[in-house]
Amino acid sequence: MADTRNAFYAQSGGVTAVINATACGVIETARAHGDRIGTVYAGRNGIIGALTEDLIDTSQESAAAIALLRTTPAGAFGSCRHKLKSLDANRREYERLIEVFQAHGIGYFFYNGGGDSADTCFKVSQLSASMGYPLQAIHVPKTVDNDLPITDCCPGFGSVAKYVAVSALEASFDVRSMAKTSTKVFVLEVMGRHAGWIAAAGGLIEDQGIPVVVLFPEIAFDEAKFLARVGALVKEHGFCTVIVSEGCHHPDGTFLAEQGTKDAFGHAQLGGAAPVVAGMVKQGLGYKFHWAVADYLQRAARHIASATDVKQAYEVGAAAVKLALEGHNAVMPTIERLGDAPYAYRIGTAPLSEVANREKFMPRDFISADGFGITEQCRRYLRPLIQGEDYPQYRDGMPVFATLRNVAVARKLPAFELR
Repeated sequence: MADTRNAFYAQSGGVTAVINATACGVIETARAHGDRIGTVYAGRNGIIGALTEDLIDTSQESAAAIALLRTTPAGAFGSCRHKLKSLDANRREYERLIEVFQAHGIGYFFYNGGGDSADTCFKVSQLSASMGYPLQAIHVPKTVDNDLPITDCCPGFGSVAKYVAVSALEASFDVRSMAKTSTKVFVLEVMGRHAGWIAAAGGLIEDQGIPVVVLFPEIAFDEAKFLARVGALVKEHGFCTVIVSEGCHHPDGTFLAEQGTKDAFGHAQLGGAAPVVAGMVKQGLGYKFHWAVADYLQRAARHIASATDVKQAYEVGAAAVKLALEGHNAVMPTIERLGDAPYAYRIGTAPLSEVANREKFMPRDFISADGFGITEQCRRYLRPLIQGEDYPQYRDGMPVFATLRNVAVARKLPAFELR
């Protein structure tokens, strides 16, 4: 294969406010090394784009359009929730990826996603090696859940944490102003299936004098203790706010919000923890309440993204390209914290064998002894990650976001049916 090889980049799973900043980092860095990287192809709708040979030629985008990705939310090339099974169970899909890469001269594979994506990237690196196909497979971290191991934090988390903390604070001020004669409890549901990092960010409002109860996936839900805590706070302050993770569960492991269905990755489909908790408050304490589900708003809120998060998202994208050019394979760039105050970090590297199929949960010493709040140690961890504002440009009162042309690459192979 020639010294100059093409690259493939894909976005996977739930998108974030800053995943396009990572795409910007990948593409701009690759363009700066045009002597070794030819065209960066993007998968339309994630890995499905590679399987169906639906590739996007990013060289058709101007430098200005690519630069604008840095302040544009969501996934500019489309994402997907398509989980590749094990090599033994579905070898044909992995072989198809290699076939497409070979047809288009692709020697660099950048897969931008969470834990399932790390697993896919690792398996692709293993198969390419066994087939004798030269490929540098680099997983680029992304997840609002902040549950990837080894890395101190995950790009996407800082911005959703900032959104949740700010939104919870604003809503709490609203509730406080009405509590005398109206709403006394506000319940906000946030993302986090097994890890309570996002819910923990809501706990930061306590620093602003807001009485708050945080319900973590790591702590089994006890209705009696919960109602007693809410009742005590309302008695003392006149109101309180509840931050509940979608993954909050009963002692037997059943989610408060479980719907009895599963998503494309085989995970229990969740949704509706907030109304369940609010109903308990109404029935058990008789307080008037309001509830809200942050849902897509929390991960799409580029208007209030954390400057720290945006910077790190770009840097891991740039680092992924540099790692590939240095000959690394089956690795992930990580964020290594060097200090809390002042905040300092560096970009490191982790082998995918230690990342794939592993989750990082909230340490017990980040959660208060009663299980309903966060500790000072957790605050020291969270505060640097939500620092700074990185506003998009505005025109006529609305943010200016990138909409790429996403020019398709001519197919060279027979059609492939997904199963």
